[in-house]
Amino acid sequence: MGKEPIDVNASFEVIDETELWIAVNKPAPLIVHPTSGKSEPTLLGGVEELLRYEMINGARLSIINRLDRETSGVVLIAKAKPSARELGRAMERRKISKEYIAIVHGWPDWLDLELSAPLLRKGEVTESPIWVKQMVHPEGRECITKFRVLRKFQRGGLKCSVLRVFPETGRMHQIRVHLAHLGFPIIGDKIYGEDESCYLEFIDTGWSERLRKLLHIERHALHASRMIVDTDGGLLDIKAPLASDLECFLEC
Repeated sequence: MGKEPIDVNASFEVIDETELWIAVNKPAPLIVHPTSGKSEPTLLGGVEELLRYEMINGARLSIINRLDRETSGVVLIAKAKPSARELGRAMERRKISKEYIAIVHGWPDWLDLELSAPLLRKGEVTESPIWVKQMVHPEGRECITKFRVLRKFQRGGLKCSVLRVFPETGRMHQIRVHLAHLGFPIIGDKIYGEDESCYLEFIDTGWSERLRKLLHIERHALHASRMIVDTDGGLLDIKAPLASDLECFLEC
């Protein structure tokens, strides 16, 4: 018997759109663009289908910011090479600011915190069964994240906090690694939570009742809630309401 396929939620919503770009609210779980060896729905494929007429007439989509499969929220996509270049330059020059909402384990004893802690792939310095896993390490690349506590609450016997998160850099898994490093891993994080074997088990057998008891939610509770872009034509302020599964975790 083959293992169960990993669930996909391909129902993205358009937040805003012009002739130059389109901003969407990506659901989770959904990969942004195709990866080698896998055949599954992607955000890019869905947007290409939505913009089929424009694609036929020469549109060439370029994803400006990428989110992990299990992260929901704002994704900005350019429709042509000139707008892709402009938005790409804005990203390189840090003229794009991003804000996330994270639901984490524990109650921080601080209100605001800025963490500067370099990251590199864990497998570069020690053995790791998860190739993509990152870690804080002095030989890594510069990585800065700012945090603000919005709310502390209990869900059953579980102490949780809601944080606003402002990544100043854009490293792989940056927010997830920094929060785990601080001792406040994101709820539902299969890689950076208390037991990384949850990720390996999930990849091998899919979601299960055992994983639900350990992780509390089917995906990590991280949402890209806002993006502000300083362009030649003025500021773009793009917001995505919190995903319904995370709202349910907070309110149910």
